[in-house]
Amino acid sequence: MGLDVKKDDTVVVLSGDEKGKRGRVLSVSPKKARLLVERLNMIKKHMKPSRKYSQGGIIDKEAPIHRSNVSLICPKCDKPTRIGHKILDSGVKMRMCKKCSEVID
Repeated sequence: MGLDVKKDDTVVVLSGDEKGKRGRVLSVSPKKARLLVERLNMIKKHMKPSRKYSQGGIIDKEAPIHRSNVSLICPKCDKPTRIGHKILDSGVKMRMCKKCSEVID
C-alpha cells in the first residue's frame, strides 16, 4: 500500500477541526497511513528537560493526520484533487492531477 502524498506536497484537510486549512507535509508514515502537516492538528505535549528541550514544560507539536482526511493540492490548477498515475514513454510512473491531467512531479 503506497501513499500518493509525499513530503513537501501541499495538502488540504477534508475533515475534523482543521477542515479547509492548507499545509505542507513534513513527514509521511506509509505503514500507518498517516501524515504530519506543518502547523495543523497541533497538540500540547508535556516534555521533561532534555538536550533538545533544555527548559522542559509544555510544548506545541503537530500530531499525525490519517491520509483519508487530506487531499493533495495540484500545483498547476491550485485545487484539491485525486491522484492518478501515468506511465511516461521512458517507462517512469508519475503522479497526475485528475482535474487538469497535468503531471505533478
